Amino acid sequence: MAKIAQEQDNTFEIDSVTVNVSPDSRLISLADPNSLGAEKFRALVTRLDHLRKQREMKSFQITSSVINEGKTLVAGNVAVTLAKYSGSKTLLIEGDLHRPGLAALLGLNELSGLSHWWSGQDRELTPFVNKLNEMPLWFLSAGMAFDRPSDILSSARFANAFSHLANQFDWIVVDSTPMLPIVDVNLWSRLVDGTLLVVREGLAPVKAIKKGLQALDHPKLIGVVINEASGTDQVNYDGQYYGALKS
Repeated sequence: MAKIAQEQDNTFEIDSVTVNVSPDSRLISLADPNSLGAEKFRALVTRLDHLRKQREMKSFQITSSVINEGKTLVAGNVAVTLAKYSGSKTLLIEGDLHRPGLAALLGLNELSGLSHWWSGQDRELTPFVNKLNEMPLWFLSAGMAFDRPSDILSSARFANAFSHLANQFDWIVVDSTPMLPIVDVNLWSRLVDGTLLVVREGLAPVKAIKKGLQALDHPKLIGVVINEASGTDQVNYDGQYYGALKS
């Protein structure tokens, strides 16, 4: 369940949304912040902060080679961790307009989002951004599933709106589409500073990973997260994701 209230942010007026996740939610950075899994997301965020000191980077997409590798769960947990533990002003974008899943993960299915912005006359995306809980974390949903997301992502209208929105945040995390067979991840790669790849052990074919990366005009790969790796403390942690950031 979520409660929505108006508040005035120092950059724009927003809707404040309170998200209550269940104890068994796989959004462990909120549901179980003392778990080993949550700690490993904090380690991942520490590496991202360190990487940003070496290169210009404030926005990145999280993708996978195929579906069901856990990219949406990683995106949600990384964004929560950036906001909650780094204190960074973070925007989480539901960038998979084919199969949006982040809003459902957060229990926010009723929010207007990118599809509504596209069908309206708004020039700015800020009216569709919602602040989550008491953290410096904001969320831009996909809205309804969209038949041709490439129309939005390749447009000058969206590029301008995204650029303006990006100037208001320290970090932008985009839950993108899988690399294959969808073109959207390539369009996002032109807008963001980097790509974080999620690979589920035993699921993603090596050929699919290579083919997906080769299809990106601007891969800007910043790391790989190994999801459900057999060698990562599964005796003590029954969840789920994590791996390593390899720059």
